[in-house]
Order: sequence, then C-alpha cells, then structure tokens
Amino acid sequence: MAAGCCGAKKQRLGGGAAPSLSSCDGTVIRHGAPHPRKPMTIAQPEMGFFCFDVLYCQLHQLDPPKAPNFSNETFPLFVTWTIGKDMRLRGCIGTFNAMHLHAGLREYATTSAFKDSRFNPITQDELPRLHVSVSILRHFEDGIDYLDWEVGVHGIRIEFHNEKGNKRTATYLPSVAMEQGWDQIQTIDSLLHKGGFKGLVTPDIRRSLKLTRYQSEEVTVSYQDYMTHCHNRRC
Repeated sequence: MAAGCCGAKKQRLGGGAAPSLSSCDGTVIRHGAPHPRKPMTIAQPEMGFFCFDVLYCQLHQLDPPKAPNFSNETFPLFVTWTIGKDMRLRGCIGTFNAMHLHAGLREYATTSAFKDSRFNPITQDELPRLHVSVSILRHFEDGIDYLDWEVGVHGIRIEFHNEKGNKRTATYLPSVAMEQGWDQIQTIDSLLHKGGFKGLVTPDIRRSLKLTRYQSEEVTVSYQDYMTHCHNRRC
C-alpha cells in the first residue's frame, strides 16, 4: 500500500491539515541505538534514470522500458518528483513494504507522477524541468517515545488515533524536517496534522503516539542529467 512522503514547499505550522494520502504498515525490525550515517551503497543515479525512462514512455505512449541493470534487491522505497529551479514538490509516493527495486521503481515512478492527490498529473510540457529523487528506506526501529529520533538523520512514521478514535498513520522522509527548519516538536505536530489530526496537539497526544524511525539512501537526478545519460547510452 502506498504512502505520501512529504511537502517540499515551506509549510506553516498550525495552518490546517495537509491532505492525507493512503498509508501502510512499516516494517519494524527492532529497537536499538541510532545507526551512524552510512555512505550510499544501494541508491544510484541509474535508478533515477530508470524513473525518467518510465515516465517518458508513459507520457509519449511508448512501450515500457526494458528492465534496468542495477540491483533488484527488495527495499521499501519512495519516488519524489520536483519541478523548477526551486524544486517545488510535484509528487511523492512510496511504500513501506519491501519491493523488488525494478518493479517498485517502475510502479512508484508513475504513481507519484500521476496519482498524488495533492497535484494534477505531470504533463509532457513539464518534463524538461523535472528532477526525480529515489529514496531507499533502511534500518527501521521502534522509537522509545516521540523524541527518540534525530533531525536530519531519521525519517519518522507515526501511528495515532484521531479525535474519532480512528487509527491513522503519517510519515516524513529524513530530509523534510531539516529542509523545513523544524525541531522535533514542530515536526511531530506537522506530521499529526498531515495525518488528519484536527484538534489541539497537546503533550499527552504526542506521548500517546507510536513512532518508528528509519534512515534513507537518496539519489537525485535532473532531466538534463537524464538526457546526458541517454546520449552517452546511445554512443
């Protein structure tokens, strides 16, 4: 099942709930000390090029691209499309269920481009101004409480009950809090609102939620990078 990742545009805290996308169960491995930041070993530019391949073929009604050459291991993943020099968010959807990378990137390259309910589907005219980011999610751990994570290192997924007692979930990738300039409390409050909590966020509400932290390997490529890659591939 899919989950929306974030808003890349600056958000005003307390300014109303962000649209809630469908959510899914995260894979929790164990609780432990935070992992040190590790060099990127899974995510690579070819994954972004493949996402552009998929999108280009969809927009031009061509046959789907052939299977790529990079690893086909299984990981949870997100695909994020941004546009323009300021890299405004244009679509971001992914899954916490581990998927084979070839099928997962093929699916979420299109899902995030055309089915993010916060945006209109991406068009051919927008293609030259796009960037794509592939996030490979790893090291899922239970948090002791809502503060058991580090800004700029961990992404977080929360489970909570809304005012009607319904269980809701929401997630932010690791880059979001740092890009927005939020501390931990601001991030948690924004994430509650994103997940559909419409009431006043109190310390008791924060303490009642369940938090899972994770880390992400990310790679970003532009359409210009993709064009250069295509030219070199033909040579």
